[in-house]
Amino acid sequence: MRRSLYEVGELWEQGKISVATEHMATAISESLLNLTYPRLFAQPRNGRSAVVTCVSNEYHQIGGRMVADVFELNGWRGYFLGANTPLADMLAFLAEKRPDAVALSLATVLNLNRLLEATAEIRLACPQLPILTGGQAFRWLKPEQVETLPGVRVLKTLGELEAWIKRDAQGKNV
Repeated sequence: MRRSLYEVGELWEQGKISVATEHMATAISESLLNLTYPRLFAQPRNGRSAVVTCVSNEYHQIGGRMVADVFELNGWRGYFLGANTPLADMLAFLAEKRPDAVALSLATVLNLNRLLEATAEIRLACPQLPILTGGQAFRWLKPEQVETLPGVRVLKTLGELEAWIKRDAQGKNV
């Protein structure tokens, strides 16, 4: 699905499809994801949780939703907050739920400063909380642009996320 959605994005960037067509492709993809939910939520739980969200002004949420689903598939509770989540509201949610990790989705490079602000604020509020970031923007950005704070990690694929989750289960994540 990732490859298809990247291709849809590229077609839109090239002016070969409209925003309406891009949104329709996203809606179709989300409805396909919904078909997995009976299996997804039947997985045994391991007591771990992650908050997954898009930074403020980031409206492309399907990647973040997939990340929350991968957490669920691996026994975690994945709290998906969706697109354009205000920083203050996300911080309040983190304080309320006290998750084992937070994942921030960044699809557009234009929102890099909002991502950097969010990671800095999360680090202040939750000094030990692992912060995972990823998304289509990292096709162009270098991880070093984000991994400036301790405990902030860029994961470029869902496979890298699954490997991180498996390391966490073994107590090997720093």
